[in-house]
Amino acid sequence: MVNKRNTLGRGLGSLLNVPESNSGNNIFEEIDINNIIINKDQPREFFDEEKLKELSLSIKKHGIIQPITVKKLSKNKYQLISGERRYKASKICDIKTIPAFIRRNNDESLLEIALIENIQRENLNSIEIAISYKKLVDELNIKQEELGKRLGKDRTTINNYVRLLKLPPSIQNGIKENKIQMGHARSLITIEKTDIQLKIYQLIIKGKLSVRKTEELVRSLKNEKVIVSDKKKSNNELTKIKSKLSSFFGTKISTQGDENSGKIIVPYKSTNDLNRILELLDII
Repeated sequence: MVNKRNTLGRGLGSLLNVPESNSGNNIFEEIDINNIIINKDQPREFFDEEKLKELSLSIKKHGIIQPITVKKLSKNKYQLISGERRYKASKICDIKTIPAFIRRNNDESLLEIALIENIQRENLNSIEIAISYKKLVDELNIKQEELGKRLGKDRTTINNYVRLLKLPPSIQNGIKENKIQMGHARSLITIEKTDIQLKIYQLIIKGKLSVRKTEELVRSLKNEKVIVSDKKKSNNELTKIKSKLSSFFGTKISTQGDENSGKIIVPYKSTNDLNRILELLDII
């Protein structure tokens, strides 16, 4: 049975060059579940209670198929590195002991193992993955490109996740609670103003917008900004022209239309004023 368990999880061992055997940095034991404390660096924040109950029934019937991983803190104290769902489910079905790999790595190596192993498990939401990536990049001084190589992903994928952490907390919670998808969030992150992000977010939820519809909405919003910006530029140009003409004619010039077509109106207050303007135009 021990040999069977030791064959599990070799993909991660190969990734990190950490052996999964009862030698070196790894010891396999059945340990008292009450002697385990949760690791604060676990990326998962939310657990589906119904699925935990289902897992606990499976564990009660079949036992733990894949051991958890812990770090030994003292004689009878261990810190959980990975396997929090299995740990919680085992607590529910009142199991006394749990199979575990006991690591002896240093703290930095343990953090890396915990984060990478959990990232590669299923059911982490996009924000939990983003937090894990950022921890690895920031705390362990790993570049996004290097992290991508370790995980078999490109740097753009890592960057797309990390950028999600720039979104407002309410939108991040929406991702955690599965109100919006990663695709929605990627569109929202391209909007500069937070208040606009929040308005679009509410529209997505109320209108049950698909990712494609959201992308179209954000695109149209950006196009509208370009048009407004062009109009502003056009108005600024006309203002400059009016100022120059007013200075030339010595009277306040007004215009109708835009830079493409319109009228320039040169007012005069008297016959003498009209003659003055005509002389400037070299008409008389």
